[in-house]
Amino acid sequence: MAAAIPRIMGILNVTPDSFSDGGRHADPVAAGMALREAGADIIDVGGESTRPGATPVPLEEELRRTIPVVAALAKAGAAVSIDTMKAEVMRQALAAGAVMLNDVSALTADPGSLSIAAAGTADVVLMHMPGNPQTMQGLASYDDPAADVIAALGRRIAAAEAAGIARGRIIADPGIGFGKALTHNLDILRRLEAFRSLGVPLLLGASRKSLIPGVAGPAPVGDRLPGSLAIALRGAEAGVAWLRVHDVAETRQALALWAAMRP
Repeated sequence: MAAAIPRIMGILNVTPDSFSDGGRHADPVAAGMALREAGADIIDVGGESTRPGATPVPLEEELRRTIPVVAALAKAGAAVSIDTMKAEVMRQALAAGAVMLNDVSALTADPGSLSIAAAGTADVVLMHMPGNPQTMQGLASYDDPAADVIAALGRRIAAAEAAGIARGRIIADPGIGFGKALTHNLDILRRLEAFRSLGVPLLLGASRKSLIPGVAGPAPVGDRLPGSLAIALRGAEAGVAWLRVHDVAETRQALALWAAMRP
């Protein structure tokens, strides 16, 4: 049987301060369509940086950045995900055509998020992050990193189901780089197969992250493609359903070769 190829979520940050592509897109709709043409199965639109220590963005500003982009991409036929921790951004993005909610707080940051997610039909990505982007790196403490993250995600999946979100709509993300030191990230990546015990599809997002120079030596963000592809292929090997990446065409090519060489 041919190996299953993960689907690709293309990253579209409409922010001035995201760690990799903040402020790069003069025309974010064109950038999103370019990701689609490069092979992205869904475009993940984010209007608030969640890098360590990032400053929170006011609701109105996040709406201004994201909703027109979501609406334009959806109208053009692209599948769109909204990357947000705010219930009102989720609500308006869904109304504008988004088909997936991607919340790095696993629907904990805003009390209204669970009900918004439960009321719709969109898939929901629940990511593991201790605390919030301002505090998470100070909370990077685990007895058994992979097992602890699996347990925490299991609790969030249960909470989502209790709120009325069907398990078939839930995707889990271990949150590489979010409240985790290098050793924690590597333990999770080595043991990705263990996350199958959650019983939901897995999304892996490690594109261009700092663990790459942490392992391989200094590399500016724009020079981390080889490491990003190595992690993507590790995710494919482990059976992840989604890869969240900046470099869509390159990831698609690497996955095609990986699949073709599988026994």
